[in-house]
Amino acid sequence: MKKDTVLNIILILVGNFFVALSVSCFIVPNEILSGGVAGVAVALHPILPFIDTTLLINAITIGLFLVGSVLLGRSFFLKTLLSTLCYPIFLSGLTYLVQGRPLTESPILASLYSGVFIGLGVGIVFRTGSSTGGMDIPALLMEKYLHIPLSTACLIIDGLTVVLGISTYSIEAALIGLISVYASSFMIDKAISFGGQKTKSVMIISNRYEEMLKAIIAEIDRGATLLHAQGGYTREEREVVLVVIDNKQYPKLNKLINEIDPNAFLVVQDAQEVTGNGFTYYQELEKIAPNHNER
Repeated sequence: MKKDTVLNIILILVGNFFVALSVSCFIVPNEILSGGVAGVAVALHPILPFIDTTLLINAITIGLFLVGSVLLGRSFFLKTLLSTLCYPIFLSGLTYLVQGRPLTESPILASLYSGVFIGLGVGIVFRTGSSTGGMDIPALLMEKYLHIPLSTACLIIDGLTVVLGISTYSIEAALIGLISVYASSFMIDKAISFGGQKTKSVMIISNRYEEMLKAIIAEIDRGATLLHAQGGYTREEREVVLVVIDNKQYPKLNKLINEIDPNAFLVVQDAQEVTGNGFTYYQELEKIAPNHNER
């Protein structure tokens, strides 16, 4: 087994452990109406008091995984399988150890820390190119079959969760839950975009820049920026292609550039932090089920 594969498996396990820790130590004991499956299960508890909340979370998680595997295809199945197997085990084990005792009695602190740990865990899993499944699945299905943008679909799912929480608890409880939703979203984007030397900024100087642009968009699935420059010595006008990519995409980009123009001049820098389109939660979620026509 390759070293990178082993590392990715470890990261997926660590990420799911953080998510399970958040749910077992903060969300369930404090009844926090967070986003995701845990928030839905907490919101449903007053309606289904005879079902253990942890058991309901595990049932929804596995059920959504089975639906997603059928409707979103093989790529989704492979990228979500390990999380679906290990998360219920972690959650059940931690719930047994915690015995329903919250780490804090403050609902605001519980909401904040639950969001931090969930966001950190999900972000770590996303960095491996995998998924934690859960309520991301309905959003991906809405995008595929209803053609609703992924960011809008996620907003709709979170909104419905909040409405459900208001109907079973109160507006105040739902507002406290929004702290968790915001904190998790913030931490996911930070975990995806930050980490030092995980992304590269590449400047390409070549007379065949139009081919470079088309190839980067088609083969690497990244956008690129065309900069106008002038040679310091020759004063010759040149076009420069600027692209920011994941480290794991660089070998493919380098090979692509050499195939198009072996004489191209490259300037490669490690980017310490990247934010914005292409390096956030929704762009990573898009990668989980990239082929919308796959059955």
